[in-house]
Amino acid sequence: MQAIGGVAHSDNLTFMRTLPDAAVDLIYADPPFFTRRQHGSFNDQWPGGIAVYIEWLDARLREMHRLLKPDGSLIVHCDWHASHYIKVALDRIFGYQRFVNEVVWCYKSGGASPKRRFSRKHDVLLWYTKGPDYYFAAPREKSYNRGRKPYRFAGVPEFEDENGWYTVVGMKDWWEIDMVGRTSRERTDYATQKPLRLLERIVEACSPPGGVVADFFCGSGTTLVAAARLGRRWIACDESAEAVKLTRQRLERETR
Repeated sequence: MQAIGGVAHSDNLTFMRTLPDAAVDLIYADPPFFTRRQHGSFNDQWPGGIAVYIEWLDARLREMHRLLKPDGSLIVHCDWHASHYIKVALDRIFGYQRFVNEVVWCYKSGGASPKRRFSRKHDVLLWYTKGPDYYFAAPREKSYNRGRKPYRFAGVPEFEDENGWYTVVGMKDWWEIDMVGRTSRERTDYATQKPLRLLERIVEACSPPGGVVADFFCGSGTTLVAAARLGRRWIACDESAEAVKLTRQRLERETR
């Protein structure tokens, strides 16, 4: 195993097995999605099909469970290709009762409109916890009134901005966050880069200040940048030398 700039260049199963039990507050996992394609710096082809993929992922999810603190959380980022299989695997490892949320990340992107199905424009975040008492700093958001007019309900604070009247409520389990656009300043050209805004929301809500955030499929390093900006410690690895080099450069540029 070679460590580069604080990010381990290693197969994540090998790397995780070197770490102590109950050491991490939050793990964000963005594994290959079972697209059965080659994606730049990583291979998402699976001879043998879904059974082989789930067996590969299952071993890694079990290590993540071991690494979490008793009040820690795991967020697995996936999509329609395998989300239902992954949830069954997580239920076996964590227990069905440790499932907290399925968060839907909605986004806009280019591409021709399909003629035989609805356009696929969302990913899924599966949130599981190690135990029943877990850290969560509940985010709040604006909820605009019908017609954008005041309700004037007794005891319900209302506010007005340029878009109309609203109340402030707990954040819902579907998030509209733009993908990293071609002209975005944060774009790295890594094939599956996720937006910093998405990871900042996850890190801030599901890990305590000063806590340890881990990403064992770190890719372009978005989780680590979010963790560093929000005052969390982090640990990470990727089996791709290209991803590790990119992550190191990005951390040096964006967190100094």
